[in-house]
Amino acid sequence: MTFFSDVTQVKFTAIDHIFNVSSVFCEFTLPFLGQVTIRWYGVIIAFGLSLAVLLGGRLAYVWKIDIYKMIDVLIYGALGGIVGARLYYVAFQWDYYKAHPADIVKIWNGGLAIYGGLIGGLICAYIVCKAEKINVRNLLDLCGMSFLIGQGIGRWGNYANQEAFGTNTTLPWGMYSEKTNAYLSELVSAGETHLDPSAPVHPTFLYESLWCLIGFVILYIVCKKARKFSGQIFLMYGVWYGIERTVVEGLRTDSLYISGTNIRSSQLLSIVLVLVCAVLLVVFLIKYTNNPKPIEGVDYFNEIPLYRFKRKAAEAKKEEEKLIKAAEAAEAKGNAKKAQTLRKKAEAKQELYEKNTALAEEDDRKRAEKKAKKTKTG
Repeated sequence: MTFFSDVTQVKFTAIDHIFNVSSVFCEFTLPFLGQVTIRWYGVIIAFGLSLAVLLGGRLAYVWKIDIYKMIDVLIYGALGGIVGARLYYVAFQWDYYKAHPADIVKIWNGGLAIYGGLIGGLICAYIVCKAEKINVRNLLDLCGMSFLIGQGIGRWGNYANQEAFGTNTTLPWGMYSEKTNAYLSELVSAGETHLDPSAPVHPTFLYESLWCLIGFVILYIVCKKARKFSGQIFLMYGVWYGIERTVVEGLRTDSLYISGTNIRSSQLLSIVLVLVCAVLLVVFLIKYTNNPKPIEGVDYFNEIPLYRFKRKAAEAKKEEEKLIKAAEAAEAKGNAKKAQTLRKKAEAKQELYEKNTALAEEDDRKRAEKKAKKTKTG
């Protein structure tokens, strides 16, 4: 078994040190299969995915989302993400793949687009949520934070491969290696660019990694301290990531273009994503301000039937408070009859609150007894 082969020397303008970067984690031979190569790109992507899954699983537990349903979402979402990422890439490289259809399935040779992965994964996750009766917006909020931590780490796979870099730069963090030189030299030979292959380039993988990790911290804090409605975190993700991708995509030398144009597909999609998510975010925040509601699965637990009485009690209490305020307003205007009617309705809501509170306490008691019995038996 051989470790860390295919080494490339990487230099940064302001750093007096040469980094030896390997694209291969290990190579070994298996009977009947021959030589197997595990690349750092795959290892890093797997590590980022693992952290994203752990984060999502933890929040799903806190929000009382059934973990077994979440596993279904993860499995089908991951498969949909891989298929979507590949189809997106193939669609924008169709001139090549229509002449080499057998290469479409060869994802081990590269060619996975993040936006395609997000679209494919979200479509499959949405279908599973509908089938499993999971709150889709809560799931999207989990995905928003998980995507950022996964992307922030996963981008370092591009560093291992020395790919997904940008145009020439004189900035202190400009990067150069034989692989950046070779790639740009091919573009120059093909007449596709006038960049200098021997000059440092923008490490765009680093820009996106830092942006995503900072975004994760921000969104996590907002989720803990200022989340107003289900779906808010995902909309913020769309704005945050879309802004970065719009800017950084303009620097990259390997962008996918809309056929017959000079329009970068990911840059256009990013602009649309920012606009749509920003508008929806403002609309829903205004709606929440005018009519605040508890968040399903967070302020009360709608995902598991055990908590249905707590939810009904919370709803009844809010309705009672609204009716009392309305009755007071009616009295202030001298409308005693309307005020009396509203107070009767408020009393009915109070009775409903007390009834469901008692049922919730009974549920809690039974659960505690069951837990104690299980502990004693164990």
